[in-house]
Amino acid sequence: MEHDFQAALEAGDLAGLRACPKADLHIHAVMGGDRDFIRERTGRDIAPLEGVLGSMDEMHAWVDDTTGGVFRGAAGRALAFEATFVQAVKDGVTRIEVGEDVWGITQQDGTPGAVWRMLTQAHAAYGAQIDWVPQMGLSRHCPYAALDWWMTPLLGLGTFKTIDLSGDEFAQPIEVFVPLYRKAKAAGLKLKAHVGEWGTADDVWRAVELLELDEVQHGIAAADSPQVMRMLADAGVRLNLCPTSNLKLGRVARMADHPIRRLYDAGVRVTVNTDDPLMFGNGVSQEFLALFQAGVMTAAELDAIRIEGLS
Repeated sequence: MEHDFQAALEAGDLAGLRACPKADLHIHAVMGGDRDFIRERTGRDIAPLEGVLGSMDEMHAWVDDTTGGVFRGAAGRALAFEATFVQAVKDGVTRIEVGEDVWGITQQDGTPGAVWRMLTQAHAAYGAQIDWVPQMGLSRHCPYAALDWWMTPLLGLGTFKTIDLSGDEFAQPIEVFVPLYRKAKAAGLKLKAHVGEWGTADDVWRAVELLELDEVQHGIAAADSPQVMRMLADAGVRLNLCPTSNLKLGRVARMADHPIRRLYDAGVRVTVNTDDPLMFGNGVSQEFLALFQAGVMTAAELDAIRIEGLS
């Protein structure tokens, strides 16, 4: 299978890449779904982003304008997760880390059981063949008290395996979330957070130390600091990177310049992921192919990264 993946990269064979097992460890369900599936279910065609955006505010505005609220409420949230599993299956994803943001409890009936039923039903119906790692999300703009209120009953289920902090990196200091991460660690969850997409290498270092992170979502700013890259490499902290997202949000000027090269060469563990397939028009297979065709990495290196994601 390793040879098939490398051969498919070298031949530019997208179908061959989709036939190879791969992981998506950094994906958001609201914009993670399959375009055709959503159009068939709702009659709304959500076309991918054209051009480049310059901020999180612009991204959120684009999502609101483009989706028109189709993912709101209990039925909308279920649709988002169903479409995400459909997209993953089409792309040959065999392992996925995705789940509901804790505020999603307000979109169900206010009980953790309803959230869990929605997630498990979506997985069973549309992605049962995928190794699904349930993820609990925290939105960085939400007040601490609200996050704690929503998170506590969901954590009590004992079913979530990872936790991730996402949203505007500048909304609140990272210190605010330390107590929540202590709770998650005590419950045995793997600790992840979005950091270093818009912020600095020092922000990555601080988040890793304060939150005791196992993995960083994005973290591309770490490539600006040899010291931070050394820390990540020595600590074995993995960065789950999303190249097309970085390009479309103006964090990288060209695919050929993507910092995955510097991070990999510095010994930092990295994976390749999608972030928001519905928004960026990408799958993991296309992400690998884009990096190869831009001359960023060799087929053998990308194959090693693919295997890293499955471990």
